[in-house]
Amino acid sequence: MRGGDNRTGELFSYVDLEARVGHPLRVIRAIVNEALVALEREFAALYSPIGRPSIPPEKLLRAMLLQAFYSIRSERLLMERLEYDLLFRWFVDIGVDEAPWNHSVFSKNRDRLLEGDIAAKFLGAVLAQPRVKKLLSTDHFSVDGTLVEAWASMKSVKPKDGSGEPPAPGGGRNAEADFHGQKRSNDTHASTTDPDARLYRKGQGKETKLCFMGHGLMENRHGLVVDAFLTLADGHAERVAALHMIEPRADRPQTITLGADKAYDAEDFVNELRSMKVTPHVAQNTSGRGSASDRRTTRHGGYAVSQRIEEAFGWIKTVAGQRKTRFRGRDRAGWAFTFAAAAYNLVRLPKLVAVPT
Repeated sequence: MRGGDNRTGELFSYVDLEARVGHPLRVIRAIVNEALVALEREFAALYSPIGRPSIPPEKLLRAMLLQAFYSIRSERLLMERLEYDLLFRWFVDIGVDEAPWNHSVFSKNRDRLLEGDIAAKFLGAVLAQPRVKKLLSTDHFSVDGTLVEAWASMKSVKPKDGSGEPPAPGGGRNAEADFHGQKRSNDTHASTTDPDARLYRKGQGKETKLCFMGHGLMENRHGLVVDAFLTLADGHAERVAALHMIEPRADRPQTITLGADKAYDAEDFVNELRSMKVTPHVAQNTSGRGSASDRRTTRHGGYAVSQRIEEAFGWIKTVAGQRKTRFRGRDRAGWAFTFAAAAYNLVRLPKLVAVPT
């Protein structure tokens, strides 16, 4: 018998959100809540004990994780989704009848979390949980860097000495500009929109863009990101960042390994790793020169199987929206990049660990 197309029109619902939701986010939410409990002292230090209550930082971070998981490009769209999506309301922990926040209020409250380096601490709190920590390798790692395009136009690049030509009258906010024949470098020019951004190109024949450089360290057992941060873009940033990330993990009697691509094949970098008792599994770059990686390293079977971190960067830049950052300044852009790395780990973890819900 065919059912009738009748409008229900019920005014009240007596089903709890917890009973409605059966979703893979249940496992992620359990891990997230445990990490947030561990950060209680850090949250308390960021807020005054008096005054009007703000948006709870726990709910801010849960909402920002949804923004990364579902590729939501703006806070305005995130608040719109919270208005009608019961799954989102359940994950963030706001009631069915509770109104979502204004998008500008949400953004202003989110910026407070920059002060306590909460993104890096949240990444660490996720990895420190016993059921997650036992998944991590302490012996074998991979490192890589990636370019993150800045939220600034090439038209904003002006001479630092102020000698640039004034904009043509009547050109509007986005007037045409002709850079043909001009020589611009980071020594003489800077972006007026984001002074932290640097002119950089990925390789010969590639276009120059205003960029930051993101760095990640991955453990090779299950491919989880154990460290991530953003620096200014320059030719030495990848190797300097790699040494910074691996040094705390090399402080042990046993030798560890570090896999890296050809960009890291430099004699000073390889020698520095060996001085820290880190075996450099660095891909050989023999294009017109000799490689710093010799038979001491390449003859071992582990050299050929060291993992790469491109999969994590691919997710962070495409799904989490970090290919071109929406923030200005290295601090804010770096916060978002590190937080996206934590979100990547959370997406991976349900397949690796059984968590009670």
